[in-house]
Amino acid sequence: MSVTTAETGYSFRRRWASATVLSLSLLVITVDLTILNIALPDLAADLRPTSDQQLWIVDAYSLVLAGLLVTMSSLGDRWGRKRMLLAGFAVFAVASGLVLVADSPAAVITLRALLGVGGAMIMPTTLSMLRSVFTDPAERATALGLWAAVSGLGAAIGPIVGGLLLEYFSWRAAFLVNVPLMVIALVAGALILPESRHPKPGRWDYVGAGMSVAGMVLLVWSIKRFAKESELVDPSAWLALAAAVAILAVFVRRCLRDPDALIDLGLFRRRAFSAGVLAALGTMFAMAAALLLLAQWLQLVDGQSPIATGVRLLPVAGMAIVSSLVAAPLARRLGARTVLAGGVGIAGVGMTVLAVGTGPVPYWLIALSQALVGVAIGSLAIASAMIMSGTPDAKAGNAAALEETSYDLGNVLGVAVLGSVASALFRSSLVDSPSPGVGADVTSAASESLGSAMHTAAELGLPQLAARASEAFTDSMRDTFLIGGLAMIAVAAAVFAITPRGTDVSTQHH
Repeated sequence: MSVTTAETGYSFRRRWASATVLSLSLLVITVDLTILNIALPDLAADLRPTSDQQLWIVDAYSLVLAGLLVTMSSLGDRWGRKRMLLAGFAVFAVASGLVLVADSPAAVITLRALLGVGGAMIMPTTLSMLRSVFTDPAERATALGLWAAVSGLGAAIGPIVGGLLLEYFSWRAAFLVNVPLMVIALVAGALILPESRHPKPGRWDYVGAGMSVAGMVLLVWSIKRFAKESELVDPSAWLALAAAVAILAVFVRRCLRDPDALIDLGLFRRRAFSAGVLAALGTMFAMAAALLLLAQWLQLVDGQSPIATGVRLLPVAGMAIVSSLVAAPLARRLGARTVLAGGVGIAGVGMTVLAVGTGPVPYWLIALSQALVGVAIGSLAIASAMIMSGTPDAKAGNAAALEETSYDLGNVLGVAVLGSVASALFRSSLVDSPSPGVGADVTSAASESLGSAMHTAAELGLPQLAARASEAFTDSMRDTFLIGGLAMIAVAAAVFAITPRGTDVSTQHH
């Protein structure tokens, strides 16, 4: 049996070199997500996916990721976390290269699902290894701040790199850029990272893994179907929802009763742990769809080029970097509860700000909204510290998987629920108040998505349709930001109530 890092300890230089590699690993994941936001209109114009297919292109990655995070973390505990991480880099690189042969929406959805497999091997491993390498809680909180700051940096780099690539190449370059990044990560990880394993991991619950994936797929599909139909009368959606609830309920019961369960739900007995997971889940739920809609609005409504769109999305990433670096020292002065709940609440206010007013949206308001939202992204470094400070090293992989699952589940549900709400509002507005001189068949086809509306308007020479679609999309975006902002404010209040008074992320709790 290998000796764990917690038993041996590592030098200062080795610890921080490892933290750097683990943090930079997230660049691949974050850059991939933000590049897709920029590339989506170009991809939609080339492959002409339906609105439902477009949503699947966005969240197929996140759905597979959510389903496999805990499974891959459990396998990493047995096989070796370093090995799992390096294998994840390789899978991600190969999947990204396969975009060269993807020539249909279905092929891109499949490709995104394969990327989700690689991402599931990478994401929880970075956190569990940080927990193993940094045994001192105060130093770990600082390392987690670096981890979160680099994630924000990825959000900044993604739109810029994506914009530059799309200025000269097709949307496929947004995937191909992952290949050299993965090669660099693979070499650096092999040279620097230490190996660590769980000394007594127990058996791997493959039945539970299958149940979690099946339950999540059915849940998200049913939500998307309800939004697609705009009415809660679709029997297939109700059947899928009922099956999802039943499967996930059995899965939870299995986890509560089985000592070797895939997920140790006993971790949620620690209030600080629960508050951290809730903060991550709620924040990603609100922000995922909002930022996706904003990227589309800047390109298709405001008429910005891909690179100009990337530049205009910088405020959220810039503020995320700053707030990530100051979160830990600020938490030592004001308390972890105040910093985390306050950051999420400020972001909620930032999202509701964008819903103020009517007509065209000025950029200064967009920049202000993004900056306030970036505060929440940075404050999530405290959520990570709260989760890990209450978790023993033997449960580090489980805690990391639960945290990353909350991030990804929030992203999936945010895109599925809020994205579908925005689509339904757009479709309803365009159909109920059509452009003068535009037939019902043309309007119905255009209502599939904003990209479809703009393409149809250009193809048929109907500028009035483009103007009406822009107005409908702007209104739907405002309403979606308002819903997301109110959700974040509610989450902030719940996080403040759940987090124990005096929670200190610079000490280890048992």
